[in-house]
Amino acid sequence: MKATGVILATVLLAGCSASRIENGVFYSPKGYQVSLPRQGWAVRPGGAAELELQRQDPAGGMLADATCDDKTAGRPLTVLARHLTFGLKDRVLEDGGTLTLAGRPAQRSVVRGRVDGTPVGVEAVVVKGDRCVYDFLYVAPAAAFETGRGDFRAFVESFTGDAR
Repeated sequence: MKATGVILATVLLAGCSASRIENGVFYSPKGYQVSLPRQGWAVRPGGAAELELQRQDPAGGMLADATCDDKTAGRPLTVLARHLTFGLKDRVLEDGGTLTLAGRPAQRSVVRGRVDGTPVGVEAVVVKGDRCVYDFLYVAPAAAFETGRGDFRAFVESFTGDAR
């Protein structure tokens, strides 16, 4: 009987720490929420980030993720934002700057470049919490980049986070 109780408690605790999507809102166990775009975007399961979304027509992808440790949270926002675009070749910074998101300092950058020889546009936003850094990334082929930026902006602006 004790073994069954331990297993049940473990399953319940694991369930409490899992991310979930309810009524179009993604809830992270790391203490933040974002609203999913309404049309054309599908959750891509099994990715490296907590939440990855993909759109087929026009092509594009976006993600939300969080890293919660003092070392990452101690890095400057500009460095954190630059890390999101590693691997991008022939980079050209088009726009960017600091902003406030959900009452927290953030850094935004819009970069053009190439991935595997294909021209792409990338928009990255990094938000600094007390202990967590929240990353948002949007990538699309250069010809389709502007089409998804409104969806990405709404996705990022829907962010709410706790003081972890």
